[in-house]
Formats: sequence, structure tokens, C-alpha cells
Amino acid sequence: MSIQSPLLYQEIESPVGWITTAATSSGLCVLHYGRVDDVKAALTPWLKQYGLASAWDNDTADTHGIMKQLREYFDGNRRQFNLPLDLYGTAFQIAVWNALYDIPYGETRSYKDIAEVVQSPKAVRAVGMANNKNPVSLVIPCHRVIGSNGKMVGYGSGVDKKEYLLQMEGAVSASS
Repeated sequence: MSIQSPLLYQEIESPVGWITTAATSSGLCVLHYGRVDDVKAALTPWLKQYGLASAWDNDTADTHGIMKQLREYFDGNRRQFNLPLDLYGTAFQIAVWNALYDIPYGETRSYKDIAEVVQSPKAVRAVGMANNKNPVSLVIPCHRVIGSNGKMVGYGSGVDKKEYLLQMEGAVSASS
């Protein structure tokens, strides 16, 4: 049995509430809304599914620069994250997440657009499910995906957060 290093976690209070991140030695693997104790409990099945450590250590050194980049983003000084990522998912999910990562700051795409990018034009619902399973929202900007009709749909952490982020980025107006 191998000895796993604990996940390195951090918390930040943001304009959209508390955010907890967790990283392996390779990079960021989790970014969830909420305080660390709530996030830990919610992620236990996911950690087991991918064989990740169940122990968590506070990353006071900001090993991967995650907190620095989140602060810059919320201060309006960062338009794209440049962090090492350690992603766990199916090949299709990772393809969708890569397509999401390429959506520029201040722009949106539809689920249909993403399905076409991953060369599965009929897989709009599957794209929505992969979007919902994105383990590092914000960094992989799933909030930039909206319905084909321009409506705010499908953000696991609440449409209010999605609207705030898109307004902050200038992708939609406050009246949208």
C-alpha cells in the first residue's frame, strides 16, 4: 500500500462566498464553494472514487499560487488562470473541461457550442453533465456556458453566482 500525501487546502472569502481549494503535489484538483469542513464532507465519495488522500493539510505557503490568482481574478487583474491542474474524470469530461478552459474572459458559449468543439454535436446533455462535474469551477470557467437562448442555466453552485461572475467579467449586463 502506498502512502499518499495529504491534499493541500486553502480557503478564501470572495464576493460570491467562501471558496475552498484542494491540491495534490501536481496541482489544483478541487475548487468548491463553501468552507473546508463542508467541502471535505461533500467530497469524500469523489476522493475515494479516484483514490485520492482523505487527509487534508492547510497550505499556508500557497504552494501552487492558487490564492494569489483567485485574489487577482476577483480584483479584476486576472483574466485567465495559469495554474497546474490535476484533473480526475472520464476522457469525455476532460475534453469538455479543456474546451471550457478555452472560453475567453468576458465571453460565453452555449452547451451546443461546447458539444461541437468536442466533436460530439448531439451530446449537448452530456456536455451539461460534464460541466456539472467540473471539479475546478472558476479556473475552468463553466460559469461561461449558458443556454442556447441566452438564459442563465445550470450552475451547480447557484445561478446567482453565475450571474455575478458573468457581470463581473462584462459578459452580461445587470439587466440580463
